[in-house]
Amino acid sequence: MMRASFKSGLCFGSLLLLCCLTPIRPQDSSSLVESGHVDVAGHSASYLIRHLPVSSFPQLPPAVQELLNRRGCLIPQTYDAHAPENVVHASLERHGSSDWAVLCSVNGTVSLLVFFSSSNSNPVVLATSAETDRLQSHGSSGVLGFNWGIDPASPDQVHQAQVGMRILPPRLDHDALADSVIDGKTVYHLYSKNTWALVDTQN
Repeated sequence: MMRASFKSGLCFGSLLLLCCLTPIRPQDSSSLVESGHVDVAGHSASYLIRHLPVSSFPQLPPAVQELLNRRGCLIPQTYDAHAPENVVHASLERHGSSDWAVLCSVNGTVSLLVFFSSSNSNPVVLATSAETDRLQSHGSSGVLGFNWGIDPASPDQVHQAQVGMRILPPRLDHDALADSVIDGKTVYHLYSKNTWALVDTQN
């Protein structure tokens, strides 16, 4: 499933709309773009990755903002981004919980972090990757861009992704976390019975 199907979930409610309207402070802009060259099939290719500071997401709880800033996090944006993204608010721990997931980039390494509202401890790290391992060609310029995106996935959205399976699993009772490659594969992380697992969507 392409990530485009989750674009409608990027601006949920007035809080995220506020986020979408929050400008980047001019003094931050010089350090928010990472560029360079990588080897692709024996040829040098240029890349460009845009980031946003944690302050661009004022809807994040203060404690989460503090932890992200303490880590030195910037939030990488996909090449397809039209509004601030890769910060997710959803019921990830259980039905009705208020939890957050964030892609945090520090010194060229991106981690997928999940913060449960029920816990004041450090976040769970679901995945980690070098930024340069998450690059993809797009457009006619040949410049590579960041292709890793996360979105909330409601039980209905996960159920739709499972349509066509020979044996359809029971519908979920709370949100999953959609983890996508732009215009590519989406996997769904689900927290259940005190552990994280991938939701089966294979036909």
